[in-house]
Amino acid sequence: MTKILVADDEADLEVLIKQKFRRQIREHEYEFIFAANGCEALEKIKLNDDVDIVLSDINMPEMDGLTLLTELGNVSPLIKSVIVSAYGDMDNIRTAMNRGAFDFLCKPVNFDDLEVTMKKTIHHVQQLRQTLEAIKENNILRMYVDETVLNFMNRKEFETSLMVNETVEATTAFIDICSFTTISEHESADTVVKMLNRYFDVMVKEILAQTGYIDKFIGDAVMAVFRGDYHLDRAIEACLAVRAAVEKLPGHENDISFMPKVSIGINSGEMISGNIGSANLRRLDYTVVGDAVNVAQRLQSVAKDGQILINETCYEKVKESFHCNKIGEVALKHKKNAMTVYEVLD
Repeated sequence: MTKILVADDEADLEVLIKQKFRRQIREHEYEFIFAANGCEALEKIKLNDDVDIVLSDINMPEMDGLTLLTELGNVSPLIKSVIVSAYGDMDNIRTAMNRGAFDFLCKPVNFDDLEVTMKKTIHHVQQLRQTLEAIKENNILRMYVDETVLNFMNRKEFETSLMVNETVEATTAFIDICSFTTISEHESADTVVKMLNRYFDVMVKEILAQTGYIDKFIGDAVMAVFRGDYHLDRAIEACLAVRAAVEKLPGHENDISFMPKVSIGINSGEMISGNIGSANLRRLDYTVVGDAVNVAQRLQSVAKDGQILINETCYEKVKESFHCNKIGEVALKHKKNAMTVYEVLD
């Protein structure tokens, strides 16, 4: 649900907005908060730190809309503001844009235009939040967290997020580049690193497209985690896309003949999410652990070139959405009983 603050001293506007967007309000798509001026708007933002966008008039008592724009930048850089004002002269428009307004609409309000502008602004805010989340989840950043990094982020929020340990339902995927060890044994370090990074870039792009995140890079393999709604489906979609993208890569690079393929293991279930590592080394990885994670890694270890393997439990959850082929029972390392395994085809 998107939370929208409307700052305007015209009482009629509140009634009109509630009427125009009654369906979205009823279906919890939008939640509106109303303020009569800039000062009241700032107070309400302090009480509602999840406000996404602000619709603000310019001419208001106590604090006008242009002053509010300046203050919003200090309160939260993620909040985006749209000015909705009868004062649509070029000076006001330029001042508003220079102070960080995302867009400018003129009164009388055209509600169809307003809705389009709101959706555009909401999409922009969502992209900003996703980018911030990606930064927080980035393992390289976490490995080198120090005072310099913390100065760029809300320290209290960042430190709190680093200390959260919880049990979650999620899906883990282990994606290995098959036979890449041969390249690393015979080529220069520079060549190996450049090739590996190129393959990883292709894989990461597809994982992020399904809102997964990279837990870690392990040699020539990637461990990815998917959380939230339909996490297993999204993990499989990502892995299918990774396999297709990798197999489209050229087989010759820097005079090296190598046809890249991946072997993948996917498993879903309950796992522990938290910061694991050494405080003395100042190196903690925000990662997931547990049997569900181990099974994904072991499925990858028995997967052949180009195979995506899941167990029977996962198969039962996705068999109506994906075309799978039963492989049969497979013995996995440190597992007493053999496990029935399926290959995801498409």
